[in-house]
Amino acid sequence: MSAYGFSHLDGASAYSFNPNDDTTSVHSSALTEHTAQSQSQSQAQAQQRQHPSASSEAVASGANTARNHGHHHPGPNGHDQPLELDFHNLTLDDLNGAATGEASSSGGDTNDLDPNAVANLYDDDFAGMLDDLNRELAPHACSYCGIHNPACVVKCLICNKWFCNSRGSTSGSHIVNHLVRAKHREVTLHAESPLGETTPECYACGAKNVFILGFIPAKSDTVVVLLCRQPCAAMQSSKNIVWDTTQWSPLIEDRSFLSWLVKIPSEQEQLRARQITFHQINKLEELWRDNAEATLEDLEKPGVDDEPQPILLKYEDAYLYQNIFGPLVKIEADYDKRLKESQTQEGLVVRWDMGLNQKRIAWFNLPKLESGEVRLAVGDELRLRYHGELHKAWEGVGHVIKVPNISADVSDEIALELRRNDGVPIDCTHNFSADFIWKSTSFDRMQLAMKTFAVDEQSVSGYIYHKLMGHEAAPPQVLRAQMPKRVSAPTLPDLNHSQIFAVKSVLQKPLSLIQGPPGTGKTVTSASIVYHLAKMNPGQVLVCAPSNVAVDQLTEKIHQTGLKVVRVTAKSREALESSVSFLTLHAQVANSDTHVELQKLIQLKESQGELSSSDERKFKALTRACEKEILGSADVICCTCVGCGDPRLAKFKFRTVLIDEATQATEPECMIPLTFGVKQLVMVGDHSQLGPTIMNKKAARAGLAQSLFERLVLLGNRPIRLQVQYRMHPCLSEFPSNMFYEGTLQNGVTAPERLRKNVDFPWPQPSTPMYFHQNLGQEEISSSGTSFLNRTEASNVEKIVTRFFKSGVLPSQIGVITPYEGQRSYVVSYMQFNGSLKKELYKDVEVASVDAFQGREKDYIIVSCVRSNEHQGIGFLDDPRRLNVALTRAKYGCVILGNPKVLSKADPESLFPTQHALWHYLLTHYKEKGCLVEGPLNNLQPSMIQFSKPRRPYKASENSKRFEHSARDMLNGDRNGLGVPSRFDSSFFRTHDALSSIPSDAQSVRSQATYSSGMPTFSQAGSAYPGSIKRGASSYASSTLSQDLHSHASDTASVRDDVSSINGGTAGSLAFSQADRLRRDEEFEASSAYKSLGERAWSSHGDDDDASSQYTVSAAGTTEY
Repeated sequence: MSAYGFSHLDGASAYSFNPNDDTTSVHSSALTEHTAQSQSQSQAQAQQRQHPSASSEAVASGANTARNHGHHHPGPNGHDQPLELDFHNLTLDDLNGAATGEASSSGGDTNDLDPNAVANLYDDDFAGMLDDLNRELAPHACSYCGIHNPACVVKCLICNKWFCNSRGSTSGSHIVNHLVRAKHREVTLHAESPLGETTPECYACGAKNVFILGFIPAKSDTVVVLLCRQPCAAMQSSKNIVWDTTQWSPLIEDRSFLSWLVKIPSEQEQLRARQITFHQINKLEELWRDNAEATLEDLEKPGVDDEPQPILLKYEDAYLYQNIFGPLVKIEADYDKRLKESQTQEGLVVRWDMGLNQKRIAWFNLPKLESGEVRLAVGDELRLRYHGELHKAWEGVGHVIKVPNISADVSDEIALELRRNDGVPIDCTHNFSADFIWKSTSFDRMQLAMKTFAVDEQSVSGYIYHKLMGHEAAPPQVLRAQMPKRVSAPTLPDLNHSQIFAVKSVLQKPLSLIQGPPGTGKTVTSASIVYHLAKMNPGQVLVCAPSNVAVDQLTEKIHQTGLKVVRVTAKSREALESSVSFLTLHAQVANSDTHVELQKLIQLKESQGELSSSDERKFKALTRACEKEILGSADVICCTCVGCGDPRLAKFKFRTVLIDEATQATEPECMIPLTFGVKQLVMVGDHSQLGPTIMNKKAARAGLAQSLFERLVLLGNRPIRLQVQYRMHPCLSEFPSNMFYEGTLQNGVTAPERLRKNVDFPWPQPSTPMYFHQNLGQEEISSSGTSFLNRTEASNVEKIVTRFFKSGVLPSQIGVITPYEGQRSYVVSYMQFNGSLKKELYKDVEVASVDAFQGREKDYIIVSCVRSNEHQGIGFLDDPRRLNVALTRAKYGCVILGNPKVLSKADPESLFPTQHALWHYLLTHYKEKGCLVEGPLNNLQPSMIQFSKPRRPYKASENSKRFEHSARDMLNGDRNGLGVPSRFDSSFFRTHDALSSIPSDAQSVRSQATYSSGMPTFSQAGSAYPGSIKRGASSYASSTLSQDLHSHASDTASVRDDVSSINGGTAGSLAFSQADRLRRDEEFEASSAYKSLGERAWSSHGDDDDASSQYTVSAAGTTEY
């Protein structure tokens, strides 16, 4: 196998450019040996295979020969015919040998420089090095390191800067690093390089994007040509003619150009080069965005590398809080603005339509959206411009009412509803462009909320204020509330015991955190809490979440309880249909029977399109009055966190606030609903799943990516954890329970309930519907340059999906999860073009990112890991929360595709240095279950692969490594006395109220989550906090036995079971062994239970928030590179 991993290229061929009459842009430039040299090279062939470094000379010689002689003749479609090569003289093995030999002759991988070479350099070549340093660099020198060997550098055609093909101290070559960071894609070689001044481009379509270009051998002719990965290399027409498309290989592998195309600088050249770090490269690229002439010296200027002040764990007051978070919000806003305004799309083709509301709708495709470069959401505003000759210049603003279903069809269109119909060029379809309009509304509302929090003492209760600031608050208040006899809300499913405990506890506390692991019924629990809060307290309950989807789901559940609910949406979303459209404020205004005059004006506006100025003023006044009336009479008002800043809610006071999916919102975002005079706050989320999405890396590093929920947990506010999951087959919940939830998850469904006998799928273990399929195909950079794809995994995804179809599984029951947009787009396209069944079936299979699947589920999930390389690591796959989400979406079965060696290999540059240990335990878990397999789908065999063991075991505390600098480490005790203790007692390790809760249908709960020998024991996994001691715990998570129920039939005994083992908040987690459970049963039978749940909880816990907690967290990365 060659250094570049061309294991799938067995045919002999050579890379051949076929030039046009000029040498500046070529479809294929010949890399061939002249016929006269055939005999001499044939004699050298055997020796060359033994010593592949010789082939690099043959490549260069062939290029010069072809360029000098210029042999070419017209081919099909007017293209020049590639020059013929003699297979006996130059083969793909030779090209691979060239790469290997050249690397060998030039010092090999730049990351491992030979110490002897360094010594020789200083002994023999010191004078030459000084000359190089003193001499002015050549114009074509690498803009990073200064290397100027013409054979080793290429020119970026977008910015006209030169870069070399060496890695230096980074994981990728300098040219690839630049192309990725700057989002540039076209290059040209140096005139004095072996191939001359040529621009690589696709032989068929002329595409010059180097990230999609690859070389491919002909079936009969002795040539190799360049083709783009999609569509040319993937087209059926290409497969039926002269090119062997099955052997297509990219020009860039392992983030470096192939060395026979752009040579790797020698060891001496790299030692003489200017040393530049990855951090300096990033800073230099940032400077170039504003000043193309910036140099490395500019990095030394003051203020260039300034980082914003990081967040704290505790704050002296709200003014300090605002002074820290305000700049972070501004940094994120500025970045978001620059990103949006740089996404102009030219050359759009538009088709026109008229909506039911008599407004013009423009339909068009956005190529950047299809490639994943930009993101678009319903309600976003765009400016559409016409600049052709058939109509006078025109521009109009509108909002997006439909976005493509990119998980199913990359060619779907965007629908833009225009504000005004005046002068719209409906007869024109070409020469349009679209600009993204940035709106500061979200960021403005965050800043206003933090200001209000600081200056208005009535914005929040004193107790919650001190809790949010991290102060030692007064003893926890127990709110006087009469407990309902029936905790489960009307028409909603009955609650299990952990949910009942959560509801009752929340009703009596001013600040509550509820952690809901996957499938544990967070939405039902939240709706039940809101129902009781609305019944017990005067005024409206404010319910919010960071996303519209989460708000709509919770709104629907709350409405089912019989409460009067109003859903407040942004004006730009009022035209959108949803499951709760009839509950929206504008819909209730339109359907109001109490305002006759308003109804007349609404009908008049619909019929005429607009009103007179006087009628318009009257319409607005009546609308505001009607909205105020509807909001005032509601029991519950639901909106997004940002939507809470809507002016229509400005004068309302909300005593009680519930924030759902709180771990996905930033702190400033959560502050918006907290400034309405809140006295009782409930936050529901799961900090073991993905957190907020922050685009700016500086802001993320400073801690903006940490949620308020997470900080409150770090401050010692233990969340109540829901513990019975009703989603996954028990074998699917076992690993997540053990590794992410300390083994506390119990199964509310049995294995037979999650096995479909009528689905004939070749699971390696029929009773265990899961497996990890070993895929060794190499990753490739996607067309955008900022993401990855893996063609081998995409091909296997299609095979697995097809097999599910043939087994009777519907497309809507299958989900494909991949962390990378490049892979998502490629999988969708590959299934459309290569699926053996009808295209419509594959179109209905949802292919989406981990982020898009959070909070959702499918019957069957296929996970494509994508990453497979030598130097690059696994990117943000090392985020344990991302893995947790991916593993917990499936109900009936899960298939993972990946490279075990790469996934389990330690990565010293990882944000989580020991997270590969987590992958190691996952792979070990699958292997011990007989579910780590390889081979074709119809003949899966146990994999014999040996993967590296982790240097250190996985520790949950490592998850927050990226936040330690912004929370604990920054609090050194010298800033206003806001320090954090460096040593903790045993109470510091308790992170949740561990409940041995038993669902009412106990017969459906069985022993589960048994640890395999390859994983840490429960006591180890649960005690991985700094300085912690092992908890008294058995080697398995829980074993719920039917005999446990006889003495715990009532809520009272069940909760007593939970809280009796906690003494002052300092005891360890409950042990779930049968012997221990039976022992505790005897103790409970002999003890007298308290009459009131509140009395039991508070007398047993003392101050539930006194003990500090070092529960650690991690943020979900958003940038794929």
